[in-house]
Amino acid sequence: MYTLCWSVKGGSGTTVVSSALAVVSARANENAVLVDLRGDVPAALGIQEPSGPGVVDWLNSSSNTPAEALNYLTTDVGNGLQLLHRGKGDFAESSRLEAFAEYLEHHPQLCIVDSGTGIPPAVLREHALHSLLITRPCYLALRRATDCASLADGIILITEAGRALSRRDVEAVLQVPVIAEIPVDASVARAVDAGLLAARLPTVISSRLIAVA
Repeated sequence: MYTLCWSVKGGSGTTVVSSALAVVSARANENAVLVDLRGDVPAALGIQEPSGPGVVDWLNSSSNTPAEALNYLTTDVGNGLQLLHRGKGDFAESSRLEAFAEYLEHHPQLCIVDSGTGIPPAVLREHALHSLLITRPCYLALRRATDCASLADGIILITEAGRALSRRDVEAVLQVPVIAEIPVDASVARAVDAGLLAARLPTVISSRLIAVA
């Protein structure tokens, strides 16, 4: 089973939230897989960029290699977390997305998918256990999300001091429940900059994602 994380506007924090959710999920469930469809996860976690083929290479392959082969493309991050890295190329039109979605749906471990910015492919949304929209209480972000918010079953809201819009406003506009609020905090930025997000996930973000994991 898997949780799909996405946003409608760049800079919403999708990769950091996806990575943090995967770290928390691995702790809570003793293992988890973080699937990187954007390509920024290794940098966010502070690990070396994996070499060799990744999920996009499999999606674009013309061979009949089964989806189970993806199990051999993961990298051990530590503490029960595995990373299935992106690889190279564009997967938007891949004919293997259905097989990929079914692989994730029936995976024995919980998978967290960082789909990045933009509406995820329909087949990935349809097979997901949860589809989470990552957004800030920003007028421009909400304006973009209005027409596609129904594709999410929950919102993770990145809150900032001084914003005019509240959680209630976001829920009223998008008609989707906010399941977690994560404040913008310097400790998270420092953890990412120091490459310590996986090893020393700040409490300010981990405590708010426990219920989601």
